[in-house]
Amino acid sequence: MEAAIKKSNHGANVRRWREWRNINQDVLAEQIGVSQATLSSYEKKEKLEQDILDKVAKALDIPVEAITELEQGTAINIISSTLHDNSGSIFNSPTFNPLDKVVQLYDEKIALYERMLKEKEEAISLLHEVLRDKK
Repeated sequence: MEAAIKKSNHGANVRRWREWRNINQDVLAEQIGVSQATLSSYEKKEKLEQDILDKVAKALDIPVEAITELEQGTAINIISSTLHDNSGSIFNSPTFNPLDKVVQLYDEKIALYERMLKEKEEAISLLHEVLRDKK
């Protein structure tokens, strides 16, 4: 029985990981110490030298195997642990101070109660006038 041969294109995988990390070629090229044109040529190669793989993997913060063993057509699915940080959590720190929201809601309720009290006082005042007119 013949085993299926894995087809891994290092250059294409570098591009896929770079795009997944939302890094443009200029930035990654600078991080690994080459020109943008050189990085572009790396992304077109099927196989890359080990030293290049090491630099790219370090810059992208991925293991070298993520480049060398990712098969063509394979999707990149990363599940981040939220036990130690909030990197993959949808419950990140709020962009507002929760106490400010509580104070704001409290102030809105106070204003509402004051308006309701004023309306009641006006209604009572109107009833007093009606009763005075009937005497």
